[in-house]
Amino acid sequence: MKPFSISVKELVALGADHIPEEFIPACHLIYSSPATLFYNSPGAVGFGVKRAALVLPESAMLLVAPNACGRNSTVMSTEEGYADRMFYLPMSETDLVTGRHLSRIPEAIHEIMEVADPKPKAIVICITCVDALLGTDLPRICRKAEEENDVLVIPSYMYAIEREGKKPPMVAIRETLYSLLERPSVDPRAVNLLGFFSELDPDSDLLALLKGAGIRTVNQISAMKTLDDYYEMGKANFNIVLHPESVYAAGTLQKRLNMPFLELHRLYDPDRIHNQYRLFGSAVGVTMDDEAMYERCIAKRNAFAEKYKGTSVAIGEMCNANPYELATFLCRMGLTVPSVFSNLTEYDFPFLKQLAEVSPETRVYTGISPSMVHYEEETVDLTIGKDAAVYCPSARHVLWNSEKQPFGYTAVEGLLEAMDAALSEPEDKEADA
Repeated sequence: MKPFSISVKELVALGADHIPEEFIPACHLIYSSPATLFYNSPGAVGFGVKRAALVLPESAMLLVAPNACGRNSTVMSTEEGYADRMFYLPMSETDLVTGRHLSRIPEAIHEIMEVADPKPKAIVICITCVDALLGTDLPRICRKAEEENDVLVIPSYMYAIEREGKKPPMVAIRETLYSLLERPSVDPRAVNLLGFFSELDPDSDLLALLKGAGIRTVNQISAMKTLDDYYEMGKANFNIVLHPESVYAAGTLQKRLNMPFLELHRLYDPDRIHNQYRLFGSAVGVTMDDEAMYERCIAKRNAFAEKYKGTSVAIGEMCNANPYELATFLCRMGLTVPSVFSNLTEYDFPFLKQLAEVSPETRVYTGISPSMVHYEEETVDLTIGKDAAVYCPSARHVLWNSEKQPFGYTAVEGLLEAMDAALSEPEDKEADA
């Protein structure tokens, strides 16, 4: 009758090869709490597979799926502003058995080209788990539809059953987004940022530092207005990966186009940010002059730590941060993090080990565990993340999941300002940065 949780110390002792089954959806039923609705479908809330695919400029999507798989898209696409680019080819029970729906895809694309305004230059076909089970050869179908309709047709997959596989849906869709790029020439002063489906905060120090280092063009797919703009990304000297789910896509571009990449993590510890920028500059042969930014961030961190030492914070995974790295940063400032609500992957273990050094007894809960039905609110001063706010409604809240992606020192400063505002406000108010 208790919710499953485990200490950071225990997780580190188990190691990345022995993650408890409670963190693995395939091992048990999934508890659909309000805090995990975003997780249960690759297209439920925010940038799932469908909305992410439409980051490709001048595109539309044809979702080929049973009604149940497409139902949430009709609501979410309206709420998030892409309903006029979503089209549906429903599958009947007979289609599920015979696969006859596949022969209707070229005709459906023809109808899209007739009614869509503006007319798309690319159609992304998205199929679901049922076609995975049918063994559908989507690339072949796309080639046929492309020939019949004289428009780019791109395959994509919303296979929730592969969420724990080597290429889960959000990894696969990132590869799809860059699959049209070619490399006619190389601009030595251009780079691509891979990782997010919305733009980096324009005030981010990363953009300023890249410009200061002589990088004239910093491309982001979310900023591309036309397909011609998108194709310019093929000229980039190299890619900077800002999210681990884009590593696979970057590796594919490296193999296919000889376009190298390196990774930068979104961090909240200013010392680690400073070191990461230094290593980045050394790797690519540029100077990242961040000293003034670093010193300003350190001063703000120290002032916040002095004011709020001992404040308790619960952290969720629905925020623009790795919850374990963020917890480590807060604990090193003198705050306490009694609980983290987050799923767990092998990529988190380097951060977990650091958290274990400063707060080994922090408890980790997984919102997908059915045992969370027994969770009783823990008293904390503040939560970070929409899911943590659900579990601790009596606390002050900083949602910190804006689509304007924070990065670098400005992310740290912005978060500290939001936390300060939430802790300073009357109890019935909430900071929703």
